[in-house]
Amino acid sequence: MNSFDYVVVGAGTAGCVVASRLSEDSDASVLLLEAGGSNHSPWIRVPIGYGRTFFDQNINWMYDTDPDPGLRGRRSYWPRGRVIGGSGSINAMVYVRGRPEDFDDWRQMGNPGWAFADILPYFRKSEDHDGGETEFHGAGGPLHVTDISARTHPLCAMFLQAANRLGFATTEDFNGPAGEGVGIYQINTNRGLRASTATAFLRPALRRRNLRLETEALATRMIFDGRRATGLTYLRHGQEMTVTARREVILCGGAINSPQLLQLSGIGDPADLGACGIPVHHALPGVGKNLRDHLAVSYFYRSSRPTLNDKLRPLSGKILAGLRYLIDRGGPLSMSINQGGGFVRSRPGLRRPDLQLYFSPVSYTQTPLSERKLLNPDPFSAFLLSFNACRPASRGRVRIVSPDPRRHPSIAPCYLSSEQDLADALAGCKLLRRLARTEPLANIITGEIRPGPEGETDGELLADFRGRADTVYHPAGTCAMGPDSRIAVVDARLRVHGISSLRVIDASVFPTLTSGNTNAPTVMVAEKGADMIKQDALLEVRHSVTA
Repeated sequence: MNSFDYVVVGAGTAGCVVASRLSEDSDASVLLLEAGGSNHSPWIRVPIGYGRTFFDQNINWMYDTDPDPGLRGRRSYWPRGRVIGGSGSINAMVYVRGRPEDFDDWRQMGNPGWAFADILPYFRKSEDHDGGETEFHGAGGPLHVTDISARTHPLCAMFLQAANRLGFATTEDFNGPAGEGVGIYQINTNRGLRASTATAFLRPALRRRNLRLETEALATRMIFDGRRATGLTYLRHGQEMTVTARREVILCGGAINSPQLLQLSGIGDPADLGACGIPVHHALPGVGKNLRDHLAVSYFYRSSRPTLNDKLRPLSGKILAGLRYLIDRGGPLSMSINQGGGFVRSRPGLRRPDLQLYFSPVSYTQTPLSERKLLNPDPFSAFLLSFNACRPASRGRVRIVSPDPRRHPSIAPCYLSSEQDLADALAGCKLLRRLARTEPLANIITGEIRPGPEGETDGELLADFRGRADTVYHPAGTCAMGPDSRIAVVDARLRVHGISSLRVIDASVFPTLTSGNTNAPTVMVAEKGADMIKQDALLEVRHSVTA
């Protein structure tokens, strides 16, 4: 039987950070389990390759949600990384921390130590920012953050000018002291390659003898001694393995897999467990509940000016882009297509931004979602404008449907189940139209492809939103942090309520969804979570010495 001080489940965005930081203590042994395999695919390393990895079953869980009433009964496709680096190996690399008020809200919900002033040092600790060290940014940390503002497509400037004409200021840094407004997104790349926590944190840490990584290892259930987690079982190459954790088991599986493993282990809502014939080890009703996600829609416009379609659609353009990337790792292959965007208030009187905007100088309207590749855009000049509500109020759930850990759980996002989300959807649709009708964008738009001229009334706009809106791949909240075990799953130190030596450290602990992309705050949670584990271990040693 294998035995380690710490067993970390999931080598995704959070797990790579946690395993790296815990293994800094040479006296602590760490086992990191990953259900997927290697992240060495060139489609992972080349930034624009994420369009292909979204549909690669070899590195992707490829989840589908239940039919959702808010989306006219449509299912939503949820890609999640099943590979070293997790979803950070297949995402669009946008580095957005969220608004400071998001984290102040976490503190006000009964989670001491999670206000923005408390967590800013952890953002800075992880970061190696292009702009160097400042009050808001770190330098020399593992994770590189690249400023692409000097290399974006020329149409991005027109988007910013149109937004300025509507009264939205331009910001140079969404993660700085003046993060509201429109601007260019920073991304997690380093010298033209994807910079995930797998490459930034885990790869250097694997040189340490006290850290062991096992891939193709699917965690099946945890083992307990009473109310203490002591290890778990996992499947690897068809064999069931058992590992013991002398100190702690740490779940870093993300918003789908962490609640799934808890439920498979008998921790969750007794009704959910009973439906699958799983004995209740510890009743914790909040497991799998409080699911939050950002829901977006795109408006597509034909352009009289060339877009990335013109560069990436023709074979000659693909060859030139490839040569440029081989020469200096530059050009369109070195960036995300989500170049411009912003955080804005849709109407006067709001206390904080309520919408996140995206501007992409590319379009995909002639192929179904499952066939879209970022190197095969529309065969005409076009671009897209998108938005999502920053803090959706709708809450869904994740629930196992079988005791078999290989079965995908049921995912019910419950999109648009709140009046606030409907109001935000309508406000966002109207704002995209206002942007498109404002110079200089208005001067280059030759037609709206979708939704088209028939969508004018409030009812028509909402109907189109329900029919086309989809996830922005930001699920969170299913093991929410909070003081009340009747609704929360972990406490402010990320310990599972009622079970010792067990923590959850990933986006599932977000009590509310942050404003923006979730990768950066997940890295922060992992940094802070690893620090708390070290602090608690030190306190335990001191207590044993003085006892």
